[in-house]
Amino acid sequence: MLHLRHRIIWRARLGTFVAALGATVCGTALLLASPVSRSKASPAQVTFNRDIAPIMFRSCSTCHRPGEAAPFSLLTYTDAKRHARQIAEVTRGRIMPPWLPEPQELKFADEMRLSPAEIDLIQKWVGQGAVEGNPADLPPQPKFVQGWELGEPDMILKAEKPLILPPQGTDTYWNFIFRFPINETQWVKAIEIRPGDKQYVHHANLLVDREETSRRREAQPGAGFGGMEIRIESQVFDPDSHLLFWKPGTAPYPEPEGMALRLDKGTDLVLNTHLQPSGKTEVIQPSIGIYFTPHPATRFPMLLQLENDVKLDIPAGDKDFVVTDTFKLPLDVQLLAIYPHAHYLGKDIQAFATFPDGTGKTLIHIPQWNLNWQAVYRYAEPVTLPRNTVVTMRYVYDNSEDNPLNPNRPPIRVRGGNRSADEMCHLWLQVLPIHFDPEQGDPRRVLQEALARHNIENNPADFEAHYNLAAMLQAKGSVDGAIEEYLSALRLRPDDAVANNALAAALLSQGKPDRAEPYLVAALKARPDYFDAHYNLGNALAAQNDFAGAAEQFRLALQSQSNDANCEANLGSALAEMGRLSEAKTHFERALQIDPHHALAQENLQELQREMKEQ
Repeated sequence: MLHLRHRIIWRARLGTFVAALGATVCGTALLLASPVSRSKASPAQVTFNRDIAPIMFRSCSTCHRPGEAAPFSLLTYTDAKRHARQIAEVTRGRIMPPWLPEPQELKFADEMRLSPAEIDLIQKWVGQGAVEGNPADLPPQPKFVQGWELGEPDMILKAEKPLILPPQGTDTYWNFIFRFPINETQWVKAIEIRPGDKQYVHHANLLVDREETSRRREAQPGAGFGGMEIRIESQVFDPDSHLLFWKPGTAPYPEPEGMALRLDKGTDLVLNTHLQPSGKTEVIQPSIGIYFTPHPATRFPMLLQLENDVKLDIPAGDKDFVVTDTFKLPLDVQLLAIYPHAHYLGKDIQAFATFPDGTGKTLIHIPQWNLNWQAVYRYAEPVTLPRNTVVTMRYVYDNSEDNPLNPNRPPIRVRGGNRSADEMCHLWLQVLPIHFDPEQGDPRRVLQEALARHNIENNPADFEAHYNLAAMLQAKGSVDGAIEEYLSALRLRPDDAVANNALAAALLSQGKPDRAEPYLVAALKARPDYFDAHYNLGNALAAQNDFAGAAEQFRLALQSQSNDANCEANLGSALAEMGRLSEAKTHFERALQIDPHHALAQENLQELQREMKEQ
């Protein structure tokens, strides 16, 4: 009996938050306000205490207070007076508060936008001399939670080793791995991220690694590893589902009822951070707080990532370079959140839905893109998108000298890529399938297959799309189609260990061990300690009656993963075929110690014991 092992590769990177090269609004030179009067205000006089403080306390102080990322506080009249003209300028230009989307029919939760009346009030206050007003009119300062914002976590994990951030150089992307110390499945309703000193951490994304595959990239355990792209592998269908992120001013987000995140024994959490040099050496050692719930998930969202980076080839000087993409939804979903992403040259960002009846709605429109203030936007109410709704993204890029964020002077040709100097055209949608019947299969598989086909249509050189389409086809029994897609993936990356192993597993399932063997050898050449490839090579050799070679591969597999019941049972079977019954018995018994209900080990052990009695 063969137990075949292959992995699915998921795109785990949520795009890169990148910092503008020019000074941000908060970092600009400060303009001093005109001398102000503390005299009693007239009825028409706009005052800080009565009119402006409520706006500041609600919309500004989350970031503009001691200990937060903003460079100055706005909790007092003295603070606000010192920056009065700057406040008027950035609110008039809608640069602050940093809320990029235009007003639209589909409302977002926790919108930070100031109303036109509030902006006008600030302009009048500054124009009239920034008067303080009657102390009796001043509302109480907002109370902020000290310590963990959601209260004391059920579990606190701290990065094992800090990163020493150098004082100079380019932005740093570093990944901290948190080993999750549990022995049974836990359900998580919220995760609060403390990434380190907020003045040096531009953003952080938290990713779930259920197979501990990210550990291979560490030079030593607990040290973490560099890079902004992370490849997550899984033995089962496990698409990205939750948007776990932090940036300055972002409050931790408890998941809605029924949408808890599952964390199992052997799960790692990987914090992907974007760090900025400060001019002096900094020590960065993040921690995360985890809040459990006793209620398992009953609703299962999925992240759909639309992208069209292959179309990004922006000539120098082009002010209106347009990239579009469309994706037709194969089933009914609710749209919960949206996250657009571009780099320095992004100018006008739009996404809209066209319904099957021809009507449409804007999902998000950002007419003045600023990568420093991008965010995940959650809808106040879920947006129903019926089957065959077409989601369209339309991004406009400005590669001219008129773009103040353009890092190149004079402008140069810019193409799609992962570096901050390149460009990106990405859109993430967090969707929830409306009809989820476990007996009918996971509807997210339908979404994943449609998305993989869409990505291949856009870019035939998309390795992950070919691989994941192959995995989807294999899961539903279309093995011939899966093999073709695995071969397409390997034509793009011939030395990829995971793809070689997966193709071999598909061939083994068709009873073709001789064809599978060279791919497994290639996988082990690329990754000598690859458990799955050793295991599958053992199966391939056993199927060709090379039981000594099979036993050797099963032993090598167990050196890297010693508690696998299937491998112990298969090693016992190979040894039994070689007549080494006593050794075989030991491995069958080990398999049953790991899994007392392992059918193959039970059956073979009983047969072995009968044979030993007859001898």
